[in-house]
Amino acid sequence: MTMLRLLTSVLLLLSAAAAIGSRAEEVTCSGIVPMKYRRNTISITDFGGVGDGRTVNSNAFRKAIYSIQHLNRTGGTRLYIPPGVYLTESFNLTSHMTLFLAKGAVIKATRDTLNWPLIDPLPSYGRGRERPGGRYISFIHGDGLEDVIITGENGTIDGQGDIWWNMWRQRTLNFTRPNLVELMNSRDVIISNVVFQNSPFWNIHPVYCSNVVVRKVTIIAPLDSPNTDGVDPDSSSNVCIEDAYISVGDDLVAVKSGWDEYGISYGRPSSDITIRRITGSSPFAGIAVGSESSGGIENVVAENITLYKMGVGIHIKTNTGRGGIIKNITVSNVYIENARKGIKISGNVGDHPDDNYNPNALPVVKEITIKDVSGVKILQPGLMQGIKKSPFTGIYLSNINLEWVPGPRPSAPWTCIDVSGDSTKVSPSPCSELLT
Repeated sequence: MTMLRLLTSVLLLLSAAAAIGSRAEEVTCSGIVPMKYRRNTISITDFGGVGDGRTVNSNAFRKAIYSIQHLNRTGGTRLYIPPGVYLTESFNLTSHMTLFLAKGAVIKATRDTLNWPLIDPLPSYGRGRERPGGRYISFIHGDGLEDVIITGENGTIDGQGDIWWNMWRQRTLNFTRPNLVELMNSRDVIISNVVFQNSPFWNIHPVYCSNVVVRKVTIIAPLDSPNTDGVDPDSSSNVCIEDAYISVGDDLVAVKSGWDEYGISYGRPSSDITIRRITGSSPFAGIAVGSESSGGIENVVAENITLYKMGVGIHIKTNTGRGGIIKNITVSNVYIENARKGIKISGNVGDHPDDNYNPNALPVVKEITIKDVSGVKILQPGLMQGIKKSPFTGIYLSNINLEWVPGPRPSAPWTCIDVSGDSTKVSPSPCSELLT
């Protein structure tokens, strides 16, 4: 697909989302981190940056960010990226800074995988998510920061992920692929008005963070690009994700909180997360909770979601060995068009970091509300499979109308195992476990 056709599709889908969610457009959670307009500005060109698409600007970015860190100006400093294509290796942000991409500015990752730096695995994962040991540092990284903004005039951050995807396909990866943007142990973060494309792995990954706003972003990668999740808040609290278009090769938004025994030991949940006015497509899930949920996930609200050409519209997922409590999840005002499954709640999803996980660490899933969901061309409206020794409880469905279009190997419209709850105004009629 040409870039013009892709952007045209984005505009059409955003228009559709605006029509569906028009009554909620004035509602926003972004006030948890007010936008700051910094008086002090430096340009990447002040430090030798050249936007010709060929010059490697790693030193320019490092010098500029070092300058921000050590100038320590009142109110922080904005690093301005003018129009042009700025090739660079990975770099670290600092506190009290704004990375501002002008219209036509592109920050593009180099393709030098051999010299890409390694960092320790996340303690709540115990190892790299794909491979044992450490992991490649994210393209844009930060640890222990506060008051960090990535914004602009819809400039682009390009991970040039195809080289990493091919390594994954060919099974030549030595370590876990880099995320496009990862902020760890940080607070008061804003990511807005930027295009993220071709991430090697997950796109935006706030982990062990609080007070995070991700809004008015576009996130794109080929639908066959492996594990290119859109936004993955992970063991983080007070997170606002809204007004985004996401078309990627994995879940659009996936709330996580650590992996098996490592996540249980680390014990940091994800909580108080709002996901609103998201439009997109993926062969996997639109809105996902899990499957890495060992620290617990609670108080998640997702609303005004528009999904096209999906694997699964809404997916709450976990597994034996995960432990953790998933509770108080509310999903509402969702439109799904052309999906394998409309709603899926499952207790048998995801792999394990090693053989040391405890198979008796059973997750608890309860207090799940899904309401005001409509859809067309859905191969199976609902699949709910709990865990025999830890049934999923308190599942409530309301005002759901999903057009069931059986595929070449048709299944029942609803399948329910080891779950209980209630429902009202659901079509096709759900399974008996949800009619009590």
